[in-house]
Amino acid sequence: MDGAIQVWEGISLLGLLGAYNFWSIRQGRAESETLQEDFGETAQAAGGKPRTILVNITLLVLGLVLLGLGAHWLVEGAVAITRFMGGQELVIGLTVVAIGTSMPELVTTMVASLRGQRDLAVGNVLGSNLFNILGVLGVASIVAPDGIPVSEAALTLDIPIMIATAVACLPIFFTGHRIARWEGGLFFLYYLAHMTYLVLDATAHSGSAGFALVMTGFVLPLTVVTWIVCMLRASHANAPSSD
Repeated sequence: MDGAIQVWEGISLLGLLGAYNFWSIRQGRAESETLQEDFGETAQAAGGKPRTILVNITLLVLGLVLLGLGAHWLVEGAVAITRFMGGQELVIGLTVVAIGTSMPELVTTMVASLRGQRDLAVGNVLGSNLFNILGVLGVASIVAPDGIPVSEAALTLDIPIMIATAVACLPIFFTGHRIARWEGGLFFLYYLAHMTYLVLDATAHSGSAGFALVMTGFVLPLTVVTWIVCMLRASHANAPSSD
């Protein structure tokens, strides 16, 4: 809110990241012990194949390197094109760079979802967001001489939208513990709408004000009403029967 992320604030962010990782490791160990008790023989049999483990580690490292290179090339080329077309740095960061750096998470989440590994799919997204906010901003603010400056546009528009999106996820996560296809499609459409507004605003298009008015005056309220109805229906369906 004061227009910058100072060094001491970056240290605080890293401290929060360390605390979260410590908690996650403890939770993971507890779950691992439970899995070993349930599937002890399977784990013991898999542990006797060091070559398979080595191959898996090699594939993991190779995949990370290739994903990183692909994201880097995508961002590099797209940023050059966007700057050539006169795009603003904030818009580039919120669109091209954000999409490019999120490609590894997108691919990993899609593959995990198709294979039915729900914990990995959701955890990958949440973990990436937490690391970006706490780790990336924390380290960058420490390395930067005067911290990281935060633009007025980010404070007035993009950060409130990010917070509102996080809040909007809560009823979806807690209702049936499943993200339905229509809910995912709705979020994707809103993301496209946000990108559209950023482009219209950056190019000073005459339709940017009307587009924002339609979104805030009609589409968003209608979505809120839809979510409330869905939550009431879900809570009514999960309520214990009087019989």
